[in-house]
Amino acid sequence: MVSANDLEFALDKVRADAAGPVAGVFGPDTLTWRIDREAAVFLGAGRALLLQLAHPWVAAAIAEHSTTLADPIGRFHRTFDVVFAMVFGSLDRALLSARQLHRRHTMIVGEMPETVGPFAAGSRYCANDIPSLRWVHATLTESALMAHDLVLPPLSIEERERYWTESRTFGALFGLTGDDLPPDWAGFAAYTAAMAQSETLTVSPAAREIAAQILDGARPWLRPPRWYRAQTARMLPERLRAGFDLTLDERDVRSADRALRWIRRVYPKLPDRLRYASPYQEAQARLRGEVQPDWMTRCLNRAWIGRPQMDQRGKG
Repeated sequence: MVSANDLEFALDKVRADAAGPVAGVFGPDTLTWRIDREAAVFLGAGRALLLQLAHPWVAAAIAEHSTTLADPIGRFHRTFDVVFAMVFGSLDRALLSARQLHRRHTMIVGEMPETVGPFAAGSRYCANDIPSLRWVHATLTESALMAHDLVLPPLSIEERERYWTESRTFGALFGLTGDDLPPDWAGFAAYTAAMAQSETLTVSPAAREIAAQILDGARPWLRPPRWYRAQTARMLPERLRAGFDLTLDERDVRSADRALRWIRRVYPKLPDRLRYASPYQEAQARLRGEVQPDWMTRCLNRAWIGRPQMDQRGKG
């Protein structure tokens, strides 16, 4: 379990190694900024969510404590607000987001309503449990890179190693220490491969229901397009795809292939305003000494994080 003291210990190291008070934890020279600024990373968002749901403790926590189904847009905004603030916010903003996330997680505790995989009915879960945090961190890290490599030139072996080193710092914002995470990219790849085959990931009825509500569209106007649902299914391990009852027919495959061909052709030519996520644009404005981002960035921020500015809540 990550306690408040554990988190502060991890954040002390983050602060010591950070790019700077204005640049934040990572800064413009990092692969984390280079990858997470890409709007194309959203191609992996569905995969990350389903992989998280495949962990029975995470699925139970979302089913019992989350507003994902009642307020899917709000859930999207809160998730990206936290992640983007950690990555692109000032140092104070990133640390504040880490503390807010930990406090929110301390309230997410409960008991498994039924036996799923190795988790017995009545066993307790907690969102600040280290194995659960490690898995959520892994889904975000792996899915972002997988989406990046779908559209843009893949990272080299050396870049992957560097990316993983930076991802361990990202993990520290969850309170995870070096001992909680694999030491290198090979270890990380081995961990995710083992998890994909492990009974630890077992799709529960609750997870299947949540996934169906999201992918099939509890609200028709929020339903992801066919090609996105197909691409999300293709990015999952086959065992988990079957667990979520996701089938891929020839029409699905053709739809995803056509979309990817078009995205790969058009996306690299997009202007920076459209290609790069607005929290990255805000971070660049902050580095230029601007008090607040321009009106377009503030408008786009409302779409990405639900409010006009990452750092508007002050320091803490």
